[in-house]
Amino acid sequence: MNKHTTILLAEDEPALGQIIKESLETRQFEVLLCNNGETAFEVYKNSNPELLVLDVMMPKKDGFSLAKDIRATDDSIPIIFLTAKSQTQDVVEGFSIGGNDYLKKPFSMEELIVRINNLLHRAKLQKTSELLQIGSYTFNFTKQTLQFKKQENKQLTHREAHLLFHLIKNKNQVLDRSLILNKLWGNDDFFNARSMDVFITKLRKKLNQDETIQIINVRGFGYKLIC
Repeated sequence: MNKHTTILLAEDEPALGQIIKESLETRQFEVLLCNNGETAFEVYKNSNPELLVLDVMMPKKDGFSLAKDIRATDDSIPIIFLTAKSQTQDVVEGFSIGGNDYLKKPFSMEELIVRINNLLHRAKLQKTSELLQIGSYTFNFTKQTLQFKKQENKQLTHREAHLLFHLIKNKNQVLDRSLILNKLWGNDDFFNARSMDVFITKLRKKLNQDETIQIINVRGFGYKLIC
C-alpha cells in the first residue's frame, strides 16, 4: 500500500492503540493516533486522512457520535469501527450511520489489515464516475445519489450505494447473499445478514416511486433486482 496513505486511529486503550499504530506503520501507513473522540474530531478536521479506524466506546465522544459528526460533512471516507459489543442493534447502528465495516475485539492485526486494504481499494474504484439507469431513477455511484426523474437527489449511505451498485450490475439475476455479505461486510455471519436485510428494506423504500422496480428475496439464495 502507498506509504503516504494516512489513517486516523481513535482508540482509548493506550496499549492497544500503540500496537495497532506500530503494526500499521510497519506496513507503510501513516497513523494519527488519538485517545478520545473529541481529539480525533479536531485531528480529522486539521488533517487529510484516507480512512478512519474508530473505537466505539471512548471518553468525551464515542465512536458512533464521532462518525455522525464526520458523515455530516464527509460522506466518502471509509470508516471501520472497533467494538467489544456484539448486539445486533449495535452492529446495525454502526452501519446505518455510515460505517463501512466493524471488527469485534479481540481481533487479529492481519484481519484489520485485510479490511483496511479492501476498503481503500473500494474507495479508489468509487472515484470512477459512473451513472447507472434503473427504471426512472438515475444512480450516481460516485456521489452516492439516487434521482427520480428530475426530482431532488436522495443521498445514499456508503453501504446502500455499494449494495445498489451490485444489484444493478446483476439486474434480473440472483445476487448471491453469502457472496455479497463477504464482499461488502467482510463475512456472512448472522449479524451482518441482519444488517443487510435492513439495507435492502431501505433501498426498497428509496426506489418505491417506480412501481416497475422490485427487489425480491429469493429464499435461501439472495436477492434479485427486477426492473
